[in-house]
Amino acid sequence: MTQRVFVTGGASGLGRAIALCYARNGARVCIGDINPEQGVGVEQEINQAGGEGYFVECDVRRLTDLEHICTDLTEKWGGVDVVVNNAGVASAGSIEDTTMADWEWIIDINILGVVRGCKAFTPQFKKQGSGAFVNIASMAGLMLAPLMDSYNVSKAGVIALSETLRQELRGDGIHVSCVCPAFFQTNLTNSMRSDLPGIQQNVNKLMKRSTISADHIAEDIARSVKNRDFWVLPHVKERRLWVLKRYAPWAFDKLMYEESKRWMKKMSGKKLSSSARS
Repeated sequence: MTQRVFVTGGASGLGRAIALCYARNGARVCIGDINPEQGVGVEQEINQAGGEGYFVECDVRRLTDLEHICTDLTEKWGGVDVVVNNAGVASAGSIEDTTMADWEWIIDINILGVVRGCKAFTPQFKKQGSGAFVNIASMAGLMLAPLMDSYNVSKAGVIALSETLRQELRGDGIHVSCVCPAFFQTNLTNSMRSDLPGIQQNVNKLMKRSTISADHIAEDIARSVKNRDFWVLPHVKERRLWVLKRYAPWAFDKLMYEESKRWMKKMSGKKLSSSARS
């Protein structure tokens, strides 16, 4: 059966990679994005890759956009099988320096954008008795490094929502996957808000060093939906750190403190006080 897939933020980065991954398997793929020029281009790429592409201008800050897309795709395709809540932005800064406007901006997109996506499509999934949500979080929401306060909180919120919906919707035949990549080559810093000097350059360097690409993560995501896996943790090193945090939190805390000192010095010249270890 031909899969029917909707991806938010599908005009670039990981969203584009996910759309093309499904297209190569002959899926019908709708991408929603705020950038129509890029969106139309990716629609063409989907068609060229062997799928059926469809672009819709969409802002995840508006529930009505997502509700209209759900109605449109249900009429056009007869239903939807996979919804990938991928649209997201980045910010960096301390609790003192990050403005409330930036907190509200990132939470509205990164957390509430996922909430709106799930809210808009859950009724249709229940009618079908099937469906899958793929929520793009981040290792940042599990590791919680300093100077990424608002971003960490936004991604931890996606993880919490995903774990909740996993239990809440399981009886309705609805699957949930939660994706937590670390650094990989993407365009996330294009939308990053931060007053930290050099933060974008430093993050871009870390991304370029990664041996894992957006295409690799997209393949992991498609496999997780097929196998009905909840966690998608593509990076081996960070996956091991997560296991350490779960089973030896004291050891993780000590290691994280030492790493955090180096991170803060590199990113801002700030020092982590000894009281932060308590």
